[in-house]
Amino acid sequence: MFDADDRRFLDLAIEQARIGWDEGGVPIGAALVHQGEVLAVGRNRRVQMGSAIRHGETDCIENAGRLTAKVYRASTLYTTLSPCFMCAGTSVLYDIPRIVVGENRTFEASESFLASRGVEVVVADDPACKALMDTMIAEKPELWAEDIGEEA
Repeated sequence: MFDADDRRFLDLAIEQARIGWDEGGVPIGAALVHQGEVLAVGRNRRVQMGSAIRHGETDCIENAGRLTAKVYRASTLYTTLSPCFMCAGTSVLYDIPRIVVGENRTFEASESFLASRGVEVVVADDPACKALMDTMIAEKPELWAEDIGEEA
């Protein structure tokens, strides 16, 4: 179920995606929320940091710092795009039970894996998330290929 709180927190992830795009990076953002409190936000910063692994979700989780297992296990991760296996694996490692995905038409690789591990995946099919990815793929297809580990 996608409710008003989900909308509010997904909008934070979208804001991060837009900031990342304005910085010259990949427009994917995330937010980690525990019982209605935003613990951290993040964005794909592979370009900005020269990083191999700073996707939106991993950046967000890193920005949250060290948390207890109890906190992770009662949190929701919001992301503008369906997670890759690296980001899904990070979520599974910390037992994050719920992931709200902005859109999965541009990219989807891990949702069945997440479900098999008991993670609730909610897809919002948000037009703003899709538009950000459509713009990036049209303007910087080589950057998108690099981000998902493919040849341009």
